Amino acid sequence: MKKILSISVGSSSRDHVTEQEFLGQVCRLERRGMDGDFDRAVELYAELDGTVDAFGVGGAEFYLEVGKRRYYFRDAKRISRAVQKSKIGDGNGVKGLLAKRALSALEEHLNREGKTLRGLPALKTNAVDRYQMAEALVNAGCDMTFGDFMFALGLPIAVHSLSTVRLLAALILPWLTQLPYTWFYPLGAEQDKEPEPRYTQHYEQAVVIAGDFVQIRAHMPNDLSGKIIVTNTTTARNVEELQQRGLHMLVTTTPRLEGRSFGTNVMEATMLALMDKPQSQVTEADFLDMIERIPIKPEIEVLS
Repeated sequence: MKKILSISVGSSSRDHVTEQEFLGQVCRLERRGMDGDFDRAVELYAELDGTVDAFGVGGAEFYLEVGKRRYYFRDAKRISRAVQKSKIGDGNGVKGLLAKRALSALEEHLNREGKTLRGLPALKTNAVDRYQMAEALVNAGCDMTFGDFMFALGLPIAVHSLSTVRLLAALILPWLTQLPYTWFYPLGAEQDKEPEPRYTQHYEQAVVIAGDFVQIRAHMPNDLSGKIIVTNTTTARNVEELQQRGLHMLVTTTPRLEGRSFGTNVMEATMLALMDKPQSQVTEADFLDMIERIPIKPEIEVLS
């Protein structure tokens, strides 16, 4: 059995365990939340290093990749230093690949209804966090609003072009990534708070709302009728919340396993565990091959 453990600095209320068979191998996938305790997360990585086939890095990532540049988080380096034996994935290796596949699947679904993504107003909560998803939305022809200032910094400023996003990343991320991770991303109990509607105008104008689900949920309005959310990790409780708000369609970049869609870090860690080669030799082509062979498909759920 392959053991995959995602240690998340997020809330333990989102924990889940499942056993699945991929490519003839039984894999135990577990997500364990540290409720915002970054120090405890680092300790657990070191403590369990070598006892699992691969770790997933949940609620954090090693770097942000915007365009052709990478901006490394100071705090996340503590995690990479703690893991010396097990493989480890933070999702960066696959999240762009999975996001593109999810949007392609959504476009095909809409086409069957005589619709298209082209021209639809879309809100991407944070473009620097999932730049490849933002890029894929632009390539699909969506009329974009990027909410980096709003959802990361709490400033009511909208951005509408990727060139502006890249400029802002070059100006802000070199110093922002050196700050404590908890300063700009909700962790632990912060993720369990009831949504506090903000930036309502941008939610209302958008037909497509895309990005990290914790960020989307934090400020979502009570009425999501007719809207499409494209995101990563959602629990059964999250789906229920969205149904109550009248959401039309939920698209997750990863499949739902026993009621929960795991994060891209878990999917990346699972693929690494299944590869019979050192992590240092793994390429994007290897990930694409695994995605096709397993296969890892996006989930599209019509909720109302």
